[in-house]
Amino acid sequence: MDASAYKYLGAGLAMLGMIGAGIGLGVLFGNFFQAALRNPSAAKSQQTNLFIGMALTEALGILAFVIAIMILNG
Repeated sequence: MDASAYKYLGAGLAMLGMIGAGIGLGVLFGNFFQAALRNPSAAKSQQTNLFIGMALTEALGILAFVIAIMILNG
């Protein structure tokens, strides 16, 4: 295998973190909406926690993307 093939393989493996971020966001929002439908009065107080969790989950996906770009350009 050529050295550039290892770069592409490594970048592809680094992008697997985006799959985890997508799954995490789906679980996060799915559980929030399910809880909001069960108890609508408590949904407003949990909205801040939802956005903090969303930001942290999305940050991990962005980190995986940045690492993949660094592998390709390094």
